[in-house]
Amino acid sequence: MRLVLCLVTLLLSFVSTISANSEGDILYGFRTRLSDPNNVLQSWDPTLVNPCTWFHVTCDSNNRVIRLDLGNANISGSLSPQLGQLQHLQYLELFQNKINGKIPKELGKLKGLVSMDLYDNKLQGQIPKSLAKLKSLKYLRLNNNKLTGSIPRELTKLSKLQVFDVSNNNLCGTIPIGGPFGNFPIKSFINNSRLGGLELPGRATYHFGC
Repeated sequence: MRLVLCLVTLLLSFVSTISANSEGDILYGFRTRLSDPNNVLQSWDPTLVNPCTWFHVTCDSNNRVIRLDLGNANISGSLSPQLGQLQHLQYLELFQNKINGKIPKELGKLKGLVSMDLYDNKLQGQIPKSLAKLKSLKYLRLNNNKLTGSIPRELTKLSKLQVFDVSNNNLCGTIPIGGPFGNFPIKSFINNSRLGGLELPGRATYHFGC
């Protein structure tokens, strides 16, 4: 019995190490896409087995990455689609930087994500419909970017969503109704010059004006 317990412990340790290596590769791949003038990412050393030792990265007791905290870090560059492979990520905090490019649709794979804060960047393109797959999401802040297109109506399926802000972008169409969207204040949508009022019940009018 003792031998079995030892083997199980070794196996769990091995699996945890593989997971840490994989997540480290993903994060370092993201690091290579970024400019970091203040060296806030200097601890992100790819030769270290465990990314849980890196600054701005938080892991759970099983050495799985659950938080990425790089808000107001003066970094620039683009988001990596591979971030969607961080299966246990709960908090993606990249606000108040100079990140540009599109929001990767692959972020819709982060099934455990609770908070996505990408506000105050230079993000462009449309809000991916795939974000509607984030059933645990409570906070989605995309304000103060350069996003275009309509607000995906699919986001009304996010029943746990408590905070949603897309103000100060270049969005168009109408504001979806249904689900949690009835609870969001108008300030969550202001300063989108081509974004109209609420969509009409029973009619898919949210693309109007795009």
